[in-house]
Amino acid sequence: MIKVVDKLLLFLYSISIGVIALFMAGIGFRWISEDLLQDLLADFNNIETIRIAIGAAGIVLLLISFRFFVMSLRRGGASAQSIDQRTEFGDIRISMETIENLALKSASRQRGVKELRARVRVTDAGIEIMLRAVVDGEHSIPVLTEEIQRAVKEHVEEITGIPVVNVAVFVANVIQSNTFKSRVE
Repeated sequence: MIKVVDKLLLFLYSISIGVIALFMAGIGFRWISEDLLQDLLADFNNIETIRIAIGAAGIVLLLISFRFFVMSLRRGGASAQSIDQRTEFGDIRISMETIENLALKSASRQRGVKELRARVRVTDAGIEIMLRAVVDGEHSIPVLTEEIQRAVKEHVEEITGIPVVNVAVFVANVIQSNTFKSRVE
């Protein structure tokens, strides 16, 4: 949700700065005459609602600028989420995306799984993997989910060396497989 708000703020900020830049270019290249400029400034000073609107717009642009400034400082030092391990030969960093892809790969090998999404969370004891699956409805759901859990746990632990403390499978939907019966006449 925050990313959507930030994109909206960036869009509004860009439009506002574009209008201000166009106005400044108009003054600099004399696209806007001095008489028109003086009339505009006089109107801005004389009409209180316009003055208040311009003041409020200035404060909003200042707050958005401050937000983007803070975001640029904060995100500059941050790196992609990863799990760090130290060995006798050096440091190892495994990204969360890598672990998600490993989980998806092992879960998708199970018969009856049609669609998958994965999310990984790090805990003190190890990692927790949450899978959202759509299954075909032709296999037993308890058996299928147990196979998925076992396969994902074993595969991720074997490849990464990180203990998997929990594999949660959420069956979101059951879809019908397309089986066509031939018509006998």
